[in-house]
Amino acid sequence: MTDFLKPKETNPRGIPKAPFIEKVESVVTDPSNYETIFSAFSDRLQQYKYMELSKKQQLADLNIKIPDAEKNLEVIELLKQKKNEEDEDKCIETNYELDSTLYTKATIDAENLNSVYLWLGAEVMLEYPLDEAVELLNSRLESHKKQLKMVEEDLEFLRESITTMEVNTSRLYNWDVKRRREEKK
Repeated sequence: MTDFLKPKETNPRGIPKAPFIEKVESVVTDPSNYETIFSAFSDRLQQYKYMELSKKQQLADLNIKIPDAEKNLEVIELLKQKKNEEDEDKCIETNYELDSTLYTKATIDAENLNSVYLWLGAEVMLEYPLDEAVELLNSRLESHKKQLKMVEEDLEFLRESITTMEVNTSRLYNWDVKRRREEKK
């Protein structure tokens, strides 16, 4: 029984592939062990569902981080463009978000602007020269996009494994129901 659930294959991030039960009798060789076997399969199913929930949270986080990085890159490119224009007035008036429901106006002197402040996470903000900020944001954006692809692959893998384990547990349950009916006769 325990050998049947040992991972024979994993995805690139080490998530074990769910085995498929061809014949329930090959897994439940002794009916007295049925409860233990069914419990092991149910536990594995719950583990897959927990991993899926975790991956969905990662996906949601990345779906926030990627547009934020893209928006920050656009703003920095706009600042650099305005700084290099031939206009005499190199000021930019803008509205920005102070808090989730509070916006205010600001005037940015693009001519004297040489750096920006970026939130790095964990309540850390650092000042970066414009070109370094673009480089940092581009590398983070590339990293987030790679991570997004891996999370999406993992979610698909987990969905397949969850489906397989749901089928397995159903087959085990139905086998036990049939066995019990035959014993009553």
